[in-house]
Amino acid sequence: MHPPGRRPTGPAELSPPMSTAEPLRLPSALRARVATARRVVAFTGAGISQESGLATFRGGGESLWERFRPEELATPQAFHAHPRRVWGWYAWRHRAADAAEPNPGHRALARMAAVFPFFTLVTQNVDGLHQRAGSPEVLELHGTLTRAHCGRCGAARPMASALAESAEEPPPCPCGGRFRPAVVWFGEPLPGGVLERAVAESSRCDLFLAVGTSATVYPAAGLIEVARGAGAAVIEVNPEASALASLADLCVPRPAGHALPALLEAMERCRKPAS
Repeated sequence: MHPPGRRPTGPAELSPPMSTAEPLRLPSALRARVATARRVVAFTGAGISQESGLATFRGGGESLWERFRPEELATPQAFHAHPRRVWGWYAWRHRAADAAEPNPGHRALARMAAVFPFFTLVTQNVDGLHQRAGSPEVLELHGTLTRAHCGRCGAARPMASALAESAEEPPPCPCGGRFRPAVVWFGEPLPGGVLERAVAESSRCDLFLAVGTSATVYPAAGLIEVARGAGAAVIEVNPEASALASLADLCVPRPAGHALPALLEAMERCRKPAS
């Protein structure tokens, strides 16, 4: 799972423009794949939560990494050198995520889990909105803002309780360590077993949805390549083409909150028994 550039493909088919009430029309070949799909993986990035008011990390003038320096806020070294600054930044992000509400895109994915026999939701997001929307199980590749853990002993607690104890600096752990957000920082490995399971599901799925991701952060973005290489049909939902849009069978250039409810309805129509 490395950055692409070696497997040229034809351009993905673009969905036609959609009005608010217009149903999404899938190409006939894709309808057939959806009708028989048993295993589906949905892979989401920050774009799906942007419609809930949370900033993305890349793209656009208001993305987080265009406003802040990741090496000063999202590395173990930054936390060691400036724990109050890093803790305060994540306190701000936690408040923003806690105040946000799941949007129709999150809710459509939660409902999609009931449409297929096997449905796996993988996310790069740490905001917990998928769970609050009702998704029964979420593979969180980059950890979560909803929990904190001790950097020394690994003891875990809700992030809300850690912030209630101290919103100014990371609270101490009885072991002598201190609590930090349970997110994956630059230079850290992904949570044990999570990436492996995501790769396994992507390698045997029939249909793969890439939603709201720039597809530039590895190893997570490599899941799209894994699924395509294994023969899955790929649908991309993103206002702008991602770095791996050429691997998609269909690109829906619309925000997830608009496109995913329409895509869910199209999938349900495909899977209705012939009368």
